Amino acid sequence: MFITLEGPDGSGKTQQIQLLSEFLQSKGYKVFFSREPGGTEIGDKIRTILMDLHNTTMHPRTETLLFCASRAQIVEQVVKPKLQEGYIVILDRYADSTMAYQGYGHGNDLKMIRELLSFATGGLKPDLTILLDLDPEIGLNRRKRGGGEWNRLDAYQLELHKRVRAGYLKMAAQEPERWRIISADQPIEVVQSDIQRIILDYLE
Repeated sequence: MFITLEGPDGSGKTQQIQLLSEFLQSKGYKVFFSREPGGTEIGDKIRTILMDLHNTTMHPRTETLLFCASRAQIVEQVVKPKLQEGYIVILDRYADSTMAYQGYGHGNDLKMIRELLSFATGGLKPDLTILLDLDPEIGLNRRKRGGGEWNRLDAYQLELHKRVRAGYLKMAAQEPERWRIISADQPIEVVQSDIQRIILDYLE
């Protein structure tokens, strides 16, 4: 099973994935989780370039292609082999992030991005995608307070982050059989409980 967690910056995906992985392992499942961009030696190098606050001149097309390059590597090197070995694979972001940020956020051609993503992923789609939905202002304030990595994408104007959220909600509405939406504006344990319930229902 291939599960992805999506959502605006500050929605708590990374922490929720760690908790979810521990929960599923306690139930006897083999679980592998990672993040995007990154998850491989090549992908981590690409991530460094993408997130560097000094790279302010990066064009949106360059950004899109770099994300796709990192994604192609993790799909072939990690995700497909782990799925073949019987793991539940959970990714912190995947192709839908590129649709949300580089497509809806930057206003790039959505049809072209879909074609790029199909090429980068080899057509591999998640079985289930959970959207941790959150007002972008709340998410960005969380990021600033949290003391974690404040990166080049976080620093985009608020209006872009609002378009990203709207893009996520539109994609979820277009493909309801794959997407589940959870409000991330709740205590961590409540969000985790909602995620666990959705995953167990799907597995059963």
